[in-house]
Amino acid sequence: MALIDLRFSSDGLRRSAFTIPQPTSQNNYHYIQYHSIHISSEQRPEHPSITKVLNVMNDEAAEIELLQQNLNKTRQISKRMITILDSFDTRLAKLEKSVRPLHTAAQILNKRKNNIDLTLARIEDLASSKQDLAVDESLILRGPQPGQFSAYKDALERLNTSIAFNAADLDLPAAARLVETGAKKLTQLYTKVVAEGSSGTTPAPGTEFMTSSFPSSLLPTLSPVVGFLRTLPLPSTHPSHPAAQSIFSTLKEAQKGYADMRGNWSVKCLDGQGKRLVARAESVDPLTTGREFREWVELMLGTAEEEYKLLIELSPLSNPQTIASAYGTLMVPILKLFNSVLTQLIALVKKSLHKYNFLALSAYNGLLSLQPPWDEILARRGPEFASEKNELKDGLQSLRALCLRSFPEFLADIKMGALSRGSDTSTKLMDFVTATIAYIERMPQVLSAVESALIALGDGNWKMGEGVQVGKSKDANNEGIVEHFIHDVITTTIASLTTLARTSRRPPFGSVFLLNNVSFLRQNLVLEPKEEGVLAILSPPTVEAMNSAFRTAKAGYFDTNFSPLMQAITDDPKDKSNKAAAKEKFTRFFDLFDEIVERHKFAKVLEDDPSARADLGDEVVMLVVPSFQRFTQKQKDKEFSKNPQKYIKLAAEDVEGQLRSLFR
Repeated sequence: MALIDLRFSSDGLRRSAFTIPQPTSQNNYHYIQYHSIHISSEQRPEHPSITKVLNVMNDEAAEIELLQQNLNKTRQISKRMITILDSFDTRLAKLEKSVRPLHTAAQILNKRKNNIDLTLARIEDLASSKQDLAVDESLILRGPQPGQFSAYKDALERLNTSIAFNAADLDLPAAARLVETGAKKLTQLYTKVVAEGSSGTTPAPGTEFMTSSFPSSLLPTLSPVVGFLRTLPLPSTHPSHPAAQSIFSTLKEAQKGYADMRGNWSVKCLDGQGKRLVARAESVDPLTTGREFREWVELMLGTAEEEYKLLIELSPLSNPQTIASAYGTLMVPILKLFNSVLTQLIALVKKSLHKYNFLALSAYNGLLSLQPPWDEILARRGPEFASEKNELKDGLQSLRALCLRSFPEFLADIKMGALSRGSDTSTKLMDFVTATIAYIERMPQVLSAVESALIALGDGNWKMGEGVQVGKSKDANNEGIVEHFIHDVITTTIASLTTLARTSRRPPFGSVFLLNNVSFLRQNLVLEPKEEGVLAILSPPTVEAMNSAFRTAKAGYFDTNFSPLMQAITDDPKDKSNKAAAKEKFTRFFDLFDEIVERHKFAKVLEDDPSARADLGDEVVMLVVPSFQRFTQKQKDKEFSKNPQKYIKLAAEDVEGQLRSLFR
């Protein structure tokens, strides 16, 4: 591609010559290197090709300039159009803003116009129609008949309209009495349907919980009646109506009757389950009774919530004050039933606190969790019930008092266990040990109640003044208070067991007794707890206390049962060459061995833990048999007797076999 740059100068050039070098190739494009040539108008060469090129270029330059001018004009026109459109849009927005209030006002006026037209049409209809008062009176006095509720309603509406517009030929007192009579007839129908819906068969005790909801089959009959009763003239809406006050009294009485019937029906539905709960409390697990009591209270609260919704839907008077008053009346029998059931359970717990302490804790735990919905329900009652007692709050205080008593009394029962061992040779588990395990296993299920009660009691006060100041907490934040209490329970249990073992007149049996009980305690709480959550409430010092007690008990068992046996075959430096002493040692060893075998027939060691029992047998074998083998071999080498079988009654293998048989 050749490029030519022709520039014309007015002053011309003294030298006018150019050369075109050989074309070169670069990036597949051919170009011609050129020199700028300035040619004056006087010196311009008259070559035809150059003249043609110049003419073409002049034409194109003129077209470009023309296009540029057109483009500028187009831009100016566009700007003007945009300005005009923006102005038009602004004016439309202002117009819309100005018209909107007018449109709104027009809608309101149209609605008022329609209402006025309807009212005028009704007045004209009343003025033009000659209603026979005797016909309406007969219909109203007869009361609402099945399938004629609409006619009854229309008759009352006509009378109320006539009273409202002071019809000229209307006997106002007679019409007012007639409207009052009609309202009473309707409330009688209302009360009759409510009574029908608040009767029938109640849920049988032991069946699944059921609520006392209103039968849906009666709602089509009752709902229209309720809707019309709410439109009757009242002093608040029709102060000039002659019958307004008496109608209000009638509806208020009907609403109170509704509350009474629904409250008593709710009690009938809840009473059977409550009685069953109390009757079974002595024969089922206390925790189960506590959980069932919580479920029953939860059902009661659900029933109260359902009744509140029904009251709003079916009450003749719908203003909040009358609904709150009626709801307070409805709740009276329900709250009495709750108080009766709770009182019976509390009396049962008081009769035997050590047996039913977890019934109190479980019930306390359940009521604590239900306190927010309970308070919400009671807050819906009218102001006349504000001074009434809070049954749940009073029940919580009574239960908490029992729970506070249960902790020190349980520790006292454990201490008393140290005075109640049976036979001096008994090695069985103590009742207070199994009670302690059951007590701790149940704690995680009512942990929040236990913690709340212990905080109220005060850290350490369950010891009843033993080395602590009443009311002073060891931990300002009461953190770990449950762990502190359990630690004292465990250490008290171990102390009582140790006291019983030490006071035994036969120490070998006492050592077996202590080992059995401590091992059982440790096995069920530390090694293999049956209930989840037990380890979480055992502090490290508590676990270490049980492990240390087990080690001590096992050492005592070896000391009282096998130390004399081992001493019998221990060499005495003073009797190295005394054959008579060796014979006496063998005799002493087998006499003690026979006593151990005979003793273990009665004193079963770790009978409830076969694995630990087998491990203990291995330890006994490792203690006794190697020493017996060494002693026997040593004495045989010394030829302590011409007839060693006379003194060595059993070989080492037989001794091991008999020892292992003791722990199978």
